[in-house]
Amino acid sequence: MFKKQKISHYQFKILVVMCFVGTSILVTPGGLAAETKQDAWLAAIIGLLLSFPIVWIYNFLGNHLYNMTLIEYTEKVLGKWLGKLVSLSFIFFCFINSASLLYIVGDFVTTQIMPETPIQFTNTLFVIVVVMGSRLGIETLARAGEILYPWVIGIFIILIFLLFPNTDIKKIQPIFEHGIKTNLRGALLFMSYSSLTLIVLLMIFPAYINKPQKAKKTFLRGTLIGGLMIFIMTLFSILVLGHDFTARNVFPSYILVKKISLADFLERMEAAIATLWIITIFYKIVIYFYGAILGLAQTLNLQDYRPLTLPMAMILIVISLIIYPNVVYANTWNSTTWIPFVLTFGLFLPLLLLIVAVLRK
Repeated sequence: MFKKQKISHYQFKILVVMCFVGTSILVTPGGLAAETKQDAWLAAIIGLLLSFPIVWIYNFLGNHLYNMTLIEYTEKVLGKWLGKLVSLSFIFFCFINSASLLYIVGDFVTTQIMPETPIQFTNTLFVIVVVMGSRLGIETLARAGEILYPWVIGIFIILIFLLFPNTDIKKIQPIFEHGIKTNLRGALLFMSYSSLTLIVLLMIFPAYINKPQKAKKTFLRGTLIGGLMIFIMTLFSILVLGHDFTARNVFPSYILVKKISLADFLERMEAAIATLWIITIFYKIVIYFYGAILGLAQTLNLQDYRPLTLPMAMILIVISLIIYPNVVYANTWNSTTWIPFVLTFGLFLPLLLLIVAVLRK
């Protein structure tokens, strides 16, 4: 199996941040505002705190993986046939998530930036880059992340600094108006978009990390950095736009940055947030796609995953165009099916593997 590539624990932290932020920085503030109103920022804090036990479970499972990926470990713990069945379901999870993320990219570009460009062209061009990254391998992706990561953090800090004059503290009042249950539902929504999706990183950690013990700490640090970015963006969305306007927009962070106006000179900064988001969602898509094709290659006992990239990419484009027939369907899926779906693989699967591993010693 293609296991010669290794990345450092610092590079792994960058992948964690990219994967955590991904879609969340644009869509999470709107979802939280719709669920918890002006307490969206509070739900984000609770969600971030609850994300650490999830990552601890992933780290604990990583202790048992040794030099194996999650797919290899699943077959070892559950047996050949049951293990392959569970592995195929996890591969399906990764692949469907790749398609849904690709749909979001196409929807964002065609609705916000280039409305006259057909979505299939946008998705195809984006997948070409995803295929290139997947074929080059995780080491190349991680090194590219080292170059792009300072730009992501720098753009984020500059945008937040420029948004300060537009904030209004009254827009987050009254605090805790809707009670703990509503905030917990919002926290679960926050986790479903961010920390629970990090399960795919067990296709990289610890098998492709040169110092797995240090990577456990950076797993938590990456979660903290990514969580703080989402929390700050959610807080500023409420402080600047208000919870009503935030909840009514699919991409409230993009609308938020349009409010930047410094001396009638520094304006129209939405391209900056779009650049930040496209970088992070590229990493999230490519990690999910990489996990799917690597897992499929390991399940089929192939020596190399790269021959699968092109046919799987073609299928990915088609599924991304049909996965959400319309916006109403997408909203219904996100509100009714998405959370149980991601909990099954992000929480219940690692717990099942740990329990079975303990019982079988």
